[in-house]
Amino acid sequence: MHRLTEEMFSLSRVNNSMCWQQSRALWLREGDANSKFFHGIMSGRRRGNALVSFVVNGVFIARVDNVRNVVFTNFSSHFKAPRVEQPTMETLQFPSLSHREGISLVKPFTVEEVKVAVWDCDNYRCPGPDGVTFGFIKDFWNILCDDIMRYLVEFHSNGRLTKGINSTFIALIPKVDSP
Repeated sequence: MHRLTEEMFSLSRVNNSMCWQQSRALWLREGDANSKFFHGIMSGRRRGNALVSFVVNGVFIARVDNVRNVVFTNFSSHFKAPRVEQPTMETLQFPSLSHREGISLVKPFTVEEVKVAVWDCDNYRCPGPDGVTFGFIKDFWNILCDDIMRYLVEFHSNGRLTKGINSTFIALIPKVDSP
């Protein structure tokens, strides 16, 4: 039984090899219809897109080198930058900040400024990952004010937001009937 099975697989491999060789011989003899079609389409496009000759200012241009020169001259004239006087930095006048205005850019936040910024926000928009909205902060401003100001003073002195300020939570919900 084992010998017959081995012989059957051997004959199958020989048959596959012969079929493959016959298909290659047929392909070499008749060609491949898809590649013949593809090459025919591409040759037609190439012939249709070729610039064999054209008329420029009433003159008929037909030779390849003449066509190349006319096309090059046409496009090079379109893409040349005209000479324009560029302004220099010396001629520009920039408004500058006074020393007092410069100092005001780096001064610490005041409680009044923070309160005005919080009160300018909509009460129920954009809750954070913990669900706290500006309405909650406004309602409990007396309790939260010191913590918020401590956070802002730390940001102002270090120039960095504390770790976890931009953290988000992802809930993985299984797609089953009864999780």
